Amino acid sequence: MTIETTTTGVLALILIMTLVTLATRFGGVLIMSYVRISPRIESFINTMASSVLIAIIVPMAFGGDAGALAALSVTAIVMLTIKKPLPAIAAGIFAAAFVRYFF
Repeated sequence: MTIETTTTGVLALILIMTLVTLATRFGGVLIMSYVRISPRIESFINTMASSVLIAIIVPMAFGGDAGALAALSVTAIVMLTIKKPLPAIAAGIFAAAFVRYFF
């Protein structure tokens, strides 16, 4: 199946992606409302969040361009220094923008 990249096609794609995102988010909450959160399940949920983060960062560290490496490095340094995620993320974004704009 193909969708043309006209205005209508793009809007249809955005609508489809929105519905799928909402279905997965609300569906997950609905399903988990029937599950008792045991220590084992809580541990799985906490570990899964770390696994997803690592799966995103490692390919960027090994295959990213200079902007991605600058963002990763600056974010790690700021996070280790001040231990607050929002300023670290902002610093990483600015580092990537700076490197990609000037180099």
